[in-house]
Amino acid sequence: MTNLKNKTVFITGASSGIGEACAHKFASEGARLILTARREEKLKTLCEKLKKEYKVEVIHFAMDVCSRADVKKTINSLKDGWENIDILINNAGLAIGTDKFHETNIDEWDAVIDTNIKGAFICARLILDIMLKRGCGHIINLGSVAGREVYPGGSIYCATKHAINAFTRTLRLDLCGSKIRVSSVDPGMVETGFSVVRFRGDDGRAKKVYENMTPLTAGDIADVIIFCANRPAHVNINEISLMPVDQASTTMVSRKNQ
Repeated sequence: MTNLKNKTVFITGASSGIGEACAHKFASEGARLILTARREEKLKTLCEKLKKEYKVEVIHFAMDVCSRADVKKTINSLKDGWENIDILINNAGLAIGTDKFHETNIDEWDAVIDTNIKGAFICARLILDIMLKRGCGHIINLGSVAGREVYPGGSIYCATKHAINAFTRTLRLDLCGSKIRVSSVDPGMVETGFSVVRFRGDDGRAKKVYENMTPLTAGDIADVIIFCANRPAHVNINEISLMPVDQASTTMVSRKNQ
């Protein structure tokens, strides 16, 4: 296994959900963390908690992955060894709405496409410059079962996650021989704030998504990401797809009383 102690891990979308869970898991392994998200106050609180609980080095940056200038500024500001990023967790992502394609709000497309696709591209492209110079590194993209199988009302989100699936596989080909690992973790139903955002802040509707079934947790996904990250250096986990036992596909969920 790869020892993650003192490895430098760059996490996007770290202020909540899977990103926050990853921060805890990597901190528990002794990694040095660079946490990024748009919500600086949440990042600041998380940083203090991680430092106190795990006695690790943590820094944070308010950063919008959609902004190339923002990402570049963040990376260029890294000094004193922090610039030697070992692992990128490309986690930032969202979905908005469950409308049929012909009923979607075109004004909402940009937020989903820019975050899920361009955000992942920008972070990978700029951090790869560092990894290639060092001759090592690991990019772990957060995909989705929606990147493997579509569902009604998911046209924009499914398309972005199919793009991440294709991007991850192509990146692995492009980097063959570089000693840089590329992995994709593709979850099914995970109970985080994801559905609240998807339903534009409607908590009640979001809760119904996970009603009468047992979804995955953010911690479940972070466990799988850690598994990918701490394999021996010669082992690359190409992709892992996981769903709760109560989910068989993007459209089939067992909703029996728990």
